[in-house]
Amino acid sequence: METPLDRWDAFAIAAPGLAPLVAAELVALDIAPRDVSEAGVAFTATHAQLLAANLWLRVASRLVVRLAEFEARDFATLEKQAQRVPWSRVMTRGALVKLRVTCRKSRLYHSDAVAERVARGIERSVGDVTITSGTRDDDDADIATADAPQLIIVRFDHDRCTISADSSGELLHRRGWRLAVAKAPLRETLAAAMLAACDWDGALPLVDPFCGSGTIGIEAALRARNVAPGLSRTFAVEGWPGSDHALGSDARASARAAAKPATGVPIVMSDRDAGAVAAAHANAGRAGVLDDVTIVQRALSDTDLARIGPTGLVLTNPPYGLRVSDAADLRGLYARLGDVVRAGGRGWRLAMLVADRRLAGQMRLPMETRLRTTNGGIPVSVELTKPAR
Repeated sequence: METPLDRWDAFAIAAPGLAPLVAAELVALDIAPRDVSEAGVAFTATHAQLLAANLWLRVASRLVVRLAEFEARDFATLEKQAQRVPWSRVMTRGALVKLRVTCRKSRLYHSDAVAERVARGIERSVGDVTITSGTRDDDDADIATADAPQLIIVRFDHDRCTISADSSGELLHRRGWRLAVAKAPLRETLAAAMLAACDWDGALPLVDPFCGSGTIGIEAALRARNVAPGLSRTFAVEGWPGSDHALGSDARASARAAAKPATGVPIVMSDRDAGAVAAAHANAGRAGVLDDVTIVQRALSDTDLARIGPTGLVLTNPPYGLRVSDAADLRGLYARLGDVVRAGGRGWRLAMLVADRRLAGQMRLPMETRLRTTNGGIPVSVELTKPAR
């Protein structure tokens, strides 16, 4: 019989603009979103659902569970409340713990002092634990090891303290296959968001003529084959007290059984840079989709869409310069991209990340905005050409 402790008050953190896509993914997993905000999606989940969400969500950055929420205007209250947090749900004596503290418009504004009181609460509740803390929200610094610490996120906002535990471990964009990278790599979660925003479901050929290390094409192949994005990694929730090892084994076995043997459509990746092509080959091999994709070294102008088929989608993240000279150099490249898509015929559409609309205008293709987000801190949009009439 299920008890309240078998359920989690969970939150899927997402990059700006991506929360609606995460909500749709949760619905596909038969998990009802409770609230959708700019920061992500709140939902209630059983332990099995929390594990399934970590395993299957392609667009979310991280899944956390809320352990406590209370008001504290002084350190005595904070320390007292910290002892009441149900820490034993996510850690045991001897655990390694990392505290991440942020304070905004609160009387308790000194993050180190807040971390110190929360740490005392953990120690008095759980026992001997090893705790580190910091205020930087630098997720790329979180390195997965066999003894990775349990991340606890403490957030003060207008004297309201929210304490959450990370259930993912490494960020979810780390699928386990991308070791080789090219210049300005695209996160896997953003590539998955681009695919979802364009409603690409594996029915049409897909081409990326600026493939870099292959992220878009590999994510497309995994999506087309219904391969769970987290199949090759583990999650923090699996190490929590009371977590059933068989639950993870069964979830992965079901995911493997649900995967299709092949994509069924051409997925073509190309880049003029030999190093990028080599990286894409290596990553596709680790992802298990090397036989599902075609990877070639060639210039954009050598791309012939009509030879691939009468219809398809060009989905790409072309270079966009941040300096005026860069943009000037790229105008010709964008114009050639427009020529390539038009040469493919009326059945081909183009979707891409756009950071500079003036550059995108060089393609002379009517486009509609499907998504607004950021890439490496730069505001971008996912633009899709309008269907031919």
